[in-house]
Amino acid sequence: MRKSWLLCAFLGVLAWGQTQPAAPPAQASPAPAANAAARPEAAPAKEVPLSEPVLTIKGVSCPEFTNTTPIPTAATGKTAAAAKKTAECKITRAEFERLTKALQPGPNPLNPQQKRQLATQLPGFIAMSEAAKKKGLDKGDGYLETMKFVKIRILAQKLQENVREDADKVPETEITAYYKANPEAFEQFSLDRLYIPRDKQPPEEDKEEAAKEPENLTEEQQKAKDEVEKAKREKGEHELNELAETLRQRAAAGEDFAKLEKEALDAAGVKAENSTINLPTVRRTGLPPAHVAVFDLKVGEVSAVINEPAGHYVYKVVSKEVLPLDDKITMEIRNKLKAEHFKETMDKYTNSTQTVTNEAYFGSAPAGPLPHIRPQLPITPRTRPQGAAQPSAAPAAGAPAQSPANQPPASAPPAKPN
Repeated sequence: MRKSWLLCAFLGVLAWGQTQPAAPPAQASPAPAANAAARPEAAPAKEVPLSEPVLTIKGVSCPEFTNTTPIPTAATGKTAAAAKKTAECKITRAEFERLTKALQPGPNPLNPQQKRQLATQLPGFIAMSEAAKKKGLDKGDGYLETMKFVKIRILAQKLQENVREDADKVPETEITAYYKANPEAFEQFSLDRLYIPRDKQPPEEDKEEAAKEPENLTEEQQKAKDEVEKAKREKGEHELNELAETLRQRAAAGEDFAKLEKEALDAAGVKAENSTINLPTVRRTGLPPAHVAVFDLKVGEVSAVINEPAGHYVYKVVSKEVLPLDDKITMEIRNKLKAEHFKETMDKYTNSTQTVTNEAYFGSAPAGPLPHIRPQLPITPRTRPQGAAQPSAAPAAGAPAQSPANQPPASAPPAKPN
């Protein structure tokens, strides 16, 4: 999910006013049926002209917006209270929507609930902002230095968004050229897999004998027992290693994989009624890196034994085909090229500088990643006047996280048979 950091920071400040005076005891509400009958349905939102105000804030001016009546100066002869009453800030639909798009750029704008939350909180922020200007807080070092960082951060984000928009423009000719130049990336295989466990399971009689042994063994007895168990385990591993190569040769000679698999599991003392022999169709990214040599085999060929901590694996290529350039493959290639173009361009910017750090000032570099820094926003009041509206929590905004279809899934070694 990509969400504007400005929106994240803003929504974080929207949580002001978490406490308020206790409300009087609620009166008994009518029956749900009566409530449902009496409650009118919400009227649908009307189309408002772009030039019409959607917020009118009386008692404060807002020079950041165009339709504002400033507070008159003392030269008019009005008292401060009377002058404040004549001040008015009108924010048109066009101005409000420009603000929401800046807070949440991209194809997923703020939803109606978030817009209403912004409209509820914006007047308070404007009033506090104008009061801060009167106190000269916009001339202080803290404000100026923070704005310096914020401007840098916003411009960097704007550049990143611009690079992403350019990277998204992948021409169809480039997609077709990539498909033709990389046919192996779109091969789909049908495989048979033979699994041979690495360790032998102890027979039932050994388990029974172990259960009869005394629990409190002397150190020498425990050492002798461990050595015997180690010797048995190493012998079992050696036998299964040899069996894996023997079964591979028999598989290459054409013997049935299901028969060989049963023989392997019986030799290891593993009980499995339904072992996995015929794998679902898979592409080159569908197996762990240690197994990718399988995809270089021809149809009918059997792989060498692949040794893993979980056991030994032998594959046979049953069939393979090249997937056509349909809509799904086109989208996969498009996402891959978009990601490559974006990374290539961003690397040019991020790697275009050289930094020399004064270690005498910063000290030695800490282990691990550095903590994230974000500008501190003003601390808002913890209380609100009696009867003031309480904003509802904003739902998360933003598009689902983009995950290129071509990106290989995190692969683990093939699972053991059931």
